[in-house]
Amino acid sequence: MILLRDVSKIYAVSKELIVPAVQGVDLEIERGEFAVITGRSGSGKTTMLHLIAGLTQPTSGEVYLDGIEVWRLPDAEQSLLRNRRIGFVFQFPSLMPSLTAVENVVLPTMFGDDEAKKDAEARAVQLLEDVGLADKLQAYPRQLSGGQQQRVVIARSLINQPELILADEPTSDLDELTEQEIMSLFREVHASKSVTILLVTHSLHLGAFGTRAIRMKGGRIVESDDD
Repeated sequence: MILLRDVSKIYAVSKELIVPAVQGVDLEIERGEFAVITGRSGSGKTTMLHLIAGLTQPTSGEVYLDGIEVWRLPDAEQSLLRNRRIGFVFQFPSLMPSLTAVENVVLPTMFGDDEAKKDAEARAVQLLEDVGLADKLQAYPRQLSGGQQQRVVIARSLINQPELILADEPTSDLDELTEQEIMSLFREVHASKSVTILLVTHSLHLGAFGTRAIRMKGGRIVESDDD
């Protein structure tokens, strides 16, 4: 599903300051895996997620999604790939405050083709029920707790029936109990939807929720923090 070959991302902040965010990473994620990438702040995990998503262009190396080299695609095809095949869950809920839960979940279908729009509201209702929000369909984000908002985001990430979900620190702003609930929900989604999940987090203990744990340090994949 995901293949990275010797991928690096270097930021030239100034002539004197060069920041190697990701350094020579080789990575393969099989279809159907739930991979949790852990690492401290600045380890390169979010940058790597953005490289995979086609949101950040690598300085060198190759990024493949299901056999397609992402950065050889024109911008329009990259956007179509992200819309149709990838669901996103970002660090903060990023819901539209003027839209209800159902309307927020439906939103990504507005940028797709007619097939994506077909029965979108019915799918949105079902997804919100699946994530435990059957009684919050018409609620606005301000009427929802942080955990409930993140559940709406997870439902939204599934509306276009993606093959891959990319989640960037989805529990960082939540209390410990809600964090456990959201990670359990990701596990349930993985099992019930047959979707590949790649989730990054700074919390090392959350690696146990996935089928595979990967650790990053200094822009590289390592075995432990001591490497």
